[in-house]
Amino acid sequence: MLAVFVGLFGMLIGSFLNVVAYRIPLHRSIVSPPSACTDCGSQIKGYDNIPVVSWLVLRGKCRNCGSVISARYPVVELATGLFFAAATVWFVIARVPIRSWSTGPASVAGALELVAFLYLAAISVALTLIDLDTHKLPNRIVLPSYLVGGALLLGAALLGDDGGALARAGIGMAALGLAYLGMALAYPGGMGFGDVKLAGLLGLYLGYLGWEQLLVGAFAAFLLGGLFSIALMVLRRVNRKSGIPFGPWMLGGAWLGVFFGAPVALGYLSVFGLR
Repeated sequence: MLAVFVGLFGMLIGSFLNVVAYRIPLHRSIVSPPSACTDCGSQIKGYDNIPVVSWLVLRGKCRNCGSVISARYPVVELATGLFFAAATVWFVIARVPIRSWSTGPASVAGALELVAFLYLAAISVALTLIDLDTHKLPNRIVLPSYLVGGALLLGAALLGDDGGALARAGIGMAALGLAYLGMALAYPGGMGFGDVKLAGLLGLYLGYLGWEQLLVGAFAAFLLGGLFSIALMVLRRVNRKSGIPFGPWMLGGAWLGVFFGAPVALGYLSVFGLR
C-alpha cells in the first residue's frame, strides 16, 4: 500500500518534472506562469492536468486548439510513478522493513532516508530528460541537490546513529567527484564539468549506502554508456567523434548500484572465493 500511494504521488511529481525539463533549459521559472499549451498559449485547466488520464481522455490533443500533445508527457508521468514505487519497495525490503519501524527516532530516520532517495529519483528523471535534449546538466538542479540530499541523509544518519554512513558519504562524494574531475581535465572533449558535479552528488548517495553500491554504481555507468555507444556505432547512428550525453548513464548506473550493488558485489567476489 505504501508503494502504491508513493507511486501515485510520483505520477504527480512526473507531471511537474515535465515542466522542469521544458523550462529549466530556457531559463524560465518553473512555478509561474501556470502550465499552458505551447501552441495556442491557453492555460491548462486542473481537470486537463491529471497525470496520464487527461492525456488519454483528450486523445493526446489540446482541448482548445487541437494541437498534438507529445506522448512523452504521459510516459514521463507513468515512468516516474513506477520509479517511485520501485524505490519504495527497495527501501522497505532492503533498507528499513516496515515491521522494524518504531515511533521514535528510527521511524523519522527511515522516513528521511526514503524522502532522500525519492528526491534523487525525481532529479534523475529531470536531469535525464534535459541531458538528452540539450547535452547539459544544469547547475540549477545539480548544485541545490547537494544541500537537499546532504541534509536529508545527514538527518537520517544522526537519528539512526549511523556515523559510518556519514563517513562513507563524504568519502564517496570526494572520490567520485575527483575521479571525474581527473577525467575531465585529461580528456576535455569526452567529459564535461556537469558530469563532474553530478558525480560528486551520486557519490554522496552511493557512499551513504555502502562501498559495494559505490563501486558497482560507478562502474555500471561506464558499462551502460559504453554498450550504448557501441550499439549506436554499429548502427552507424554516430561516429567516434560524436558527442553522447553521459549523464543518463551515470544516473542509470547509480540506480543499478542502489538496487543491486550489494548482491552484484558479493556475487563477483564469490567467483574468486572471496565472499
